[in-house]
Amino acid sequence: MIFCVEDDNGVRDLMIYTLNSVGFEAKGFTDSAGFFGALKNEMPELVMLDIMLPGEDGIAILNRLRSAAATAELPVIMATAKGTEYDKVIGLDLGADDYLVKPFGMMEMVSRIKAVLRRSRPKEDTRILRVGRIELNIGEHTVSTGGERIVLTLKEYELLRILMDNLGRVFTREQLLQSVWGAAYAGETRTVDVHIGTLRSKLGVCGEYIKTVRGVGYRMEAKV
Repeated sequence: MIFCVEDDNGVRDLMIYTLNSVGFEAKGFTDSAGFFGALKNEMPELVMLDIMLPGEDGIAILNRLRSAAATAELPVIMATAKGTEYDKVIGLDLGADDYLVKPFGMMEMVSRIKAVLRRSRPKEDTRILRVGRIELNIGEHTVSTGGERIVLTLKEYELLRILMDNLGRVFTREQLLQSVWGAAYAGETRTVDVHIGTLRSKLGVCGEYIKTVRGVGYRMEAKV
């Protein structure tokens, strides 16, 4: 979803039409009130933000976005009027990801949006973690012990990945519960113990790598 903040109805409609025609979803807003109201319900992938807006201008909107934790990393492309070098510099200093000088071509806009999205999206984790005889392939989402593939549930896999990716670190049951089941999960820490038990069983002799830290939680060690 692309949010377009532009008070010129014709330009805004053309931006939305173009983005929809090339496969993006897009919504338009004439001012900061509508834009920030929509942000409460939906987080876009990127914002096209005009500097010259009625009321709160684009520079002030960008400053608000960068000052809030939830939108500090939200990609923003500024649209500046020709010759407004000062506004362009201020926008980049505040953290704008790119800028377009009006009047700009619609396909140039699409190209800039795609480029910014490519830069801002996190790279896929394709690492292979190895601890003793256990191998966990993050890219393929597979686990094997001694070269033999084993089948884990999603929760078992996530528990194993966290422990292997933080070798030697002690995790409390509460930390594992929040990391794997999420902050909103209302279950008990006993859930972690049950899943660790089944995980150890599936890992066979390699289950010994998962150590219980009494009164605290669990850590993973490579058996020497």
